[in-house]
Amino acid sequence: MNQCLRFFLFGLFLLVYSVTICGNLLIITLVSTIKNLHTPMYFFISQLSISDILLTTTIVPNLLHILLNNGGTITFTNCISQFYFFCTSEVFECFLLTVMSYDRYVAICNPLHYYSIMTNAWCMKLGITCWLLGFSATFIDTQMTLKLQFCGPNIIDHFFCDLVPLLEIACSDTYTVHLGVSLLGIPAVILPTIIIIMSYVKIISVILSISSITGRQKAFSTCSSHLIVVSIFYCTLFSVYVVPTVYVLPKGGQTWLLNKIVSLLYTVFTPLINPIIYSLRNKDIKKIVLPYILMTYHQMNI
Repeated sequence: MNQCLRFFLFGLFLLVYSVTICGNLLIITLVSTIKNLHTPMYFFISQLSISDILLTTTIVPNLLHILLNNGGTITFTNCISQFYFFCTSEVFECFLLTVMSYDRYVAICNPLHYYSIMTNAWCMKLGITCWLLGFSATFIDTQMTLKLQFCGPNIIDHFFCDLVPLLEIACSDTYTVHLGVSLLGIPAVILPTIIIIMSYVKIISVILSISSITGRQKAFSTCSSHLIVVSIFYCTLFSVYVVPTVYVLPKGGQTWLLNKIVSLLYTVFTPLINPIIYSLRNKDIKKIVLPYILMTYHQMNI
């Protein structure tokens, strides 16, 4: 890769990483300190921010090292660790987005009982369950990957240790891993997708039944941010891991290059986009962010 292009990409990804960390930390801080944001929706948003920080920190520092040195090496232990935390973040987000769709379903379809259903204790249990499912499912996946034998040059044609590049350099049979991943994909990806679709079918039907245009707009605005995040997440996820043609062409083909570009979207840019979507499209966040930043800046200069 051209040196000027490498330095440009290094600066770009360093900027994106810095803004991503700051944006998500800001949301976590606001939700934890501002009483007006102590609601189920903002609790789940803060959990999404934690997941985004985990995801981008797992991927981007090593990517910056690769760009700075025009390539790089990673130990097997670090590679597996990167793979584990990356997958944990992705699986967790699948479950969390499902829980958030349930939250929006209750808020719009059963608003009078919303706070009696979405109690703090119930929200905490849902959040912990999502993390436990993420760590558990990924642990099984990682254990299957560890049983593979790697006896070749062990050169990964990717910017991080993803499942498909790891399977490609394995010199033992990968059928069991493929089967295990496919089976785990049913409860981890397929079922959450079905639940989200069913929730929004019901949500949209309820919104359309509202007589006033103002009421419909207000109801839709409460779930529009989540719908955008879900669309971005699942479009990139399915385009990389579900669409089989992504891996049909040789690694030097255009499809493999497209795979890397899409991987960049959901590992580097999606964690940047999520807090922007929730802050720019949310009146409560916008009302609080600027005064909070000014107050923090003032306190730091006292």
